[in-house]
Amino acid sequence: MIAAFLSIALASQLGSPLVILVGDHVPIIDVQRSCKETAATNKAMDLDLSRSLADCLRDEDAAQVQLIGIWSTYSASIRDRCTQEATIPGMSGSYVDLLTCVQMTDPSTISPTTALRGASKNRNND
Repeated sequence: MIAAFLSIALASQLGSPLVILVGDHVPIIDVQRSCKETAATNKAMDLDLSRSLADCLRDEDAAQVQLIGIWSTYSASIRDRCTQEATIPGMSGSYVDLLTCVQMTDPSTISPTTALRGASKNRNND
């Protein structure tokens, strides 16, 4: 618990945190920022399949709920590796990317997430 408070205190000194790691719990990712950045990028690129901010947030929330249900079933090494991959420093993170990463480590546990796109860096367009 002390580590969580130290992480929050340190992050608040460095500006607005993108990700806050809290032990064995799903990391807190600033998906509001991620989705806004994704929407702005899609608009700037004039993509036909751009998604609304509300759609992005809905997908990210759905991925976070799924992660909460399965997070503790994965080893700490998988959780750490996937958190690092889904929250690359200098970029906003995505629960959709985090969920995809952990699920890919054990194909027998993959649940359907193909409809979730959120702020995924993979741009898994339909």
